[in-house]
Amino acid sequence: MNLEIVMQELEALGKERTKKIYISNGAHEPLFGVATGEMKPIAKKIKNNQPLAEQLYNTGNYDAMYFAGIIADPKAMTEVDFDRWMDAAYFYMLSDYVVAVTLAETDIAQEVSDKWILSGEELRMSAGWSCYCWLLGNRPDVEFSESKLANMLEMVSNSIHDSPERTKYAMNNFIYTVGVSYLPLHDKAVETAKVVGPVEVKRDKKKSSFLIASERIQKEVDKGRLGFKRKYVRC
Repeated sequence: MNLEIVMQELEALGKERTKKIYISNGAHEPLFGVATGEMKPIAKKIKNNQPLAEQLYNTGNYDAMYFAGIIADPKAMTEVDFDRWMDAAYFYMLSDYVVAVTLAETDIAQEVSDKWILSGEELRMSAGWSCYCWLLGNRPDVEFSESKLANMLEMVSNSIHDSPERTKYAMNNFIYTVGVSYLPLHDKAVETAKVVGPVEVKRDKKKSSFLIASERIQKEVDKGRLGFKRKYVRC
């Protein structure tokens, strides 16, 4: 399948209602409004195809960029490639659910995420914290440095309330993910969540929302889901 055929297939799957939802979350034209589940049959036909993924991502069409993440070959991508993808990721559904997810399937994931977290740029920071969430929810605990993650919890505790809005979401999610998916620091994550308390996130033209990591962790504890790991990062 080439670029033209994939774009035609994606366009045929687009729905106005889905398009409106994506736009309300920060997407802008061009986009078709394809539900992510609808992309799976096309992805099965293509499997991993990095050259095609690059062509799709470069279209600037939100649905094509999302689909690029599904068929990308993460191990064929370098840090330079991921930085380039981040440069084009103009809102959180691309930074956190396409770029960060794809990065989470590489050996350079932590190294690149660490740089993004310290970048001072809202979406890069958000993608860096999100990538750690994808990693922690998928990889064995032994792949992580306990002292490093403990320091990261401290960093979140000290800076979350002053961070950019989208970064707050990802940082709050990091506390939650450590609390649920990384058993060695469950107690520290719970303690951090209590210290942080409710996190106010301001949203364009909407009321602020309040994120409470401690409540989310407790819900998972109640369901007996401590230590949860997902089999795959990408859908």
